[in-house]
Amino acid sequence: MKVIIRAANPENAKGMSLVLREIIHAWSSERPYDPEHVLTHYIAHPDKIACTIAVDSLGNIVGFQSLKHARTGNQYDVIPGWGIVGSYVCGSAAGNGVGRLLFQSTRFAAIQAGLPAIDATIGAGNESGLAYYDVFGFHTYLTPNGRVRKRFDLG
Repeated sequence: MKVIIRAANPENAKGMSLVLREIIHAWSSERPYDPEHVLTHYIAHPDKIACTIAVDSLGNIVGFQSLKHARTGNQYDVIPGWGIVGSYVCGSAAGNGVGRLLFQSTRFAAIQAGLPAIDATIGAGNESGLAYYDVFGFHTYLTPNGRVRKRFDLG
């Protein structure tokens, strides 16, 4: 699958919400996925370092990845100064290298931001998510309440 990787902008919120909706429904989760949530939680979040989208040859958004600064008191309880990554790829694009391309961009942004490490928190039952982060060298460092917290060291 040929994709273009580029920075997300506010006009991408609707397409990103469609990717997120597919994933949230597959997880049987109650998490929000509407375009306003995508805009405020990913694209325009005040702690955003990068928010990158993957666009297929038809112009459809098939995945996105966000990287935020972990500030003191962050909602994920990530060590302040680290990065927090979130990755979402639609089912039709999974296994086609989209996630790899997204992480290459995110890793570069993390290095540019001077982060020492990136945290990825994944549901313990999300086997594909756990495997995704393992491929890039993330290592489990905590397993609280049905979640697996992985870290990627940039040093």
